[in-house]
Amino acid sequence: MGNAQSPTENLSGNKAIEKIKSIAETARTCFFTTNIGGNTTSRPMALQEVDEVGNLWFLSDVRSLKNDEIEANPNVELYFMNNSKYEYIFIKGKASASQDKTLIEKYWTNFANSWFDGKDDPNISVIKVSPNDGYYYETKDNKFIAMSKMLFAAVTGSPVEDGGVEGELSI
Repeated sequence: MGNAQSPTENLSGNKAIEKIKSIAETARTCFFTTNIGGNTTSRPMALQEVDEVGNLWFLSDVRSLKNDEIEANPNVELYFMNNSKYEYIFIKGKASASQDKTLIEKYWTNFANSWFDGKDDPNISVIKVSPNDGYYYETKDNKFIAMSKMLFAAVTGSPVEDGGVEGELSI
């Protein structure tokens, strides 16, 4: 969009985890991409939680292609988008699936009944994604001001801050 620019703020450690938690838990749904480096597959997935060390947790069916692909290649990519606030985050990490009953109990929601026969369904698994790194973009201003700044830059060709901040994430 024209010459609109965002200041860069790279984050690491706890600050990166806080940013992941903030954006991902607000968006709640992501494109979960498996088979990285091959014939990638993406599907929408509902996030259950980002824990205190930055792991992202999902519920999945053990019979799914996703679980098979994670077992063959644990490298995954997650793409979260919260359009209402212009917040976006991309995460690369390693995934693992488990049928640990304690984790299933912890991450179970009534919404999961749409896919499973209750929390004792033998096909439920919990997927943990341990992030390695990623990238984020978010607006500092409200959506209207950010759009106005981007439109001004596009129309005038003037370099102007677009109202956002972006940067690399390293865990």
